[in-house]
Amino acid sequence: MSEALNDGRRFRGLNIVDDFTRECLAAVDTSLSGTRVVRELNEVIDRRGRPCMIVSDNGTELVSRAILGFCEESAIEWHSIAPGNLIQNAFVESFNGRLRDECLDEHAFSSLAEARRIIEAWRIDYNTVRPHTSPGGLAPSMFASRSQDDRNPAGPSL
Repeated sequence: MSEALNDGRRFRGLNIVDDFTRECLAAVDTSLSGTRVVRELNEVIDRRGRPCMIVSDNGTELVSRAILGFCEESAIEWHSIAPGNLIQNAFVESFNGRLRDECLDEHAFSSLAEARRIIEAWRIDYNTVRPHTSPGGLAPSMFASRSQDDRNPAGPSL
């Protein structure tokens, strides 16, 4: 996503949404190169584990050599949706619209730091407070927590 500060400087947002839990992770910066996207993905993988597949649009940073190298190294399948066919990534496109309507269009950001702070507060609310119909009427973080318990009902082994 692309947005502008009050002074006209542009910044970019990288929205990473877990398809199963519907949790969102967002990175905001003045630019997002393929290398920066790989760094963000590696941070997510360190915290959450390696996905089998990543689905994205065809943004230049998402079809870069850095992404190709990342896929080869990590053995993650990368699926780019067909150009102009946003329905293939409908949930993320819906999420992007929600972020724009509820956060980006509601604020006039004076600095990148302010944009990061406000977007992060919105993201936390989205993940922890707001119920979603898809994951059983739960907030995404609660659904993720419950699904973790379901995978290991005996609790962690020591």
